Amino acid sequence: QARRILDRLVGYELSPLLWKKVRYGLSAGRVQSVAVRLIVEREREIKAFKAEEYWSIAAEYKKDGKNFEAQLNKINAKKAEISDKTSADKILKDLEGSEHSISTLEKKESKRNPAPPFITSTLQQEAARKLGFSVKKTMTLAQIMYEGVDVFGDTMGIITYMRTDSVNLSELALKQSQEVIGKEFGKEYGLAAPRFYKSRKGAQEAHEAIRPVDLSLHPQALKPFLDKDQHRLYELIWMRTIACQMKEAVFEQVGVDIEVKKSGEVLPYVFRATGQTILFAGFMKAYTEGKDNPEEELEEMEKILPEFSQDEKLDVQKINSEQHFTKPPPRYTEASLVKKLEAEGIGRPSTYAPTISTIVERGYIKKDKRQLIPTDTGEVVNDVLVEHFPKIVD
Repeated sequence: QARRILDRLVGYELSPLLWKKVRYGLSAGRVQSVAVRLIVEREREIKAFKAEEYWSIAAEYKKDGKNFEAQLNKINAKKAEISDKTSADKILKDLEGSEHSISTLEKKESKRNPAPPFITSTLQQEAARKLGFSVKKTMTLAQIMYEGVDVFGDTMGIITYMRTDSVNLSELALKQSQEVIGKEFGKEYGLAAPRFYKSRKGAQEAHEAIRPVDLSLHPQALKPFLDKDQHRLYELIWMRTIACQMKEAVFEQVGVDIEVKKSGEVLPYVFRATGQTILFAGFMKAYTEGKDNPEEELEEMEKILPEFSQDEKLDVQKINSEQHFTKPPPRYTEASLVKKLEAEGIGRPSTYAPTISTIVERGYIKKDKRQLIPTDTGEVVNDVLVEHFPKIVD
């Protein structure tokens, strides 16, 4: 009730003002106006951005019939920063005919834990990243699966309530997850004691996390009863729930520093190569969390370096320089906007989908591929609100 009163104090007072000053049929609100402001401000950051040039230098080596690459990492014991072609060319000239050898070699084991089970905002983000669904579509599909679908001649809800900000799982689900993991992946992937996650501050722990009602209902078994998109979303929820109760993944990370000499003299350049191998896949057998940037996902996978020994001389194939430019911050997508709203504590889980739909329908924002771009109307309305009601849209 308190929230509804707030909504009315803000929305019912501001919207008529916008009708008078800007255009009839517009609306303002406690959450939507802040969402528009975030998108407008990001667009202005992008427009004001000036790209800066920088260069990278990479050496390619051959060992045991395989090639691997190292990046120039340090110059005079400081982080390598090369701002123009002249500097890059000078370094390449210095490196001509140089000899490269391993100066330090590090190996360490690292572990990675699975992401917590889904809450509303993380489900919306992952479905956008992995399945390309809009926030609205995700919530519509989840609503249907929660209310009930015809399965094995019976109508039943197949997921728990989808408007939640709690990462708790019931004892029943925790117990069942170990049975399913043992059967699907093998006992060695299961946990001796359940893994618990902390809900973020301010979460209303009224519901469980979003999970399948019955974990033994494998996505494959339900395939005949669900349409394609429902099945893909159910599979995502099932895998995330299972993964959060599986053993952590174990990696071996390798880092080597490469020293450069010329005519017996040590040059001030150090190259570095890193790699990692998966020793035990753990939860990654079932699920890895998506990234807003698909390139990052590729980098996460195995990058295997050959075996080295200290002071070993390397066979240099070629050394190249490459020009780059700094990039402006990316435009918001539905997934990254939900992430930002949640991080700032704006709105509740149930408001994200209608908020995004509203600002698109009102013509404040348009969608291009997955990016959210403000329209002229969006910018004008935002400026009026920021100028006259800074506290409300803060």
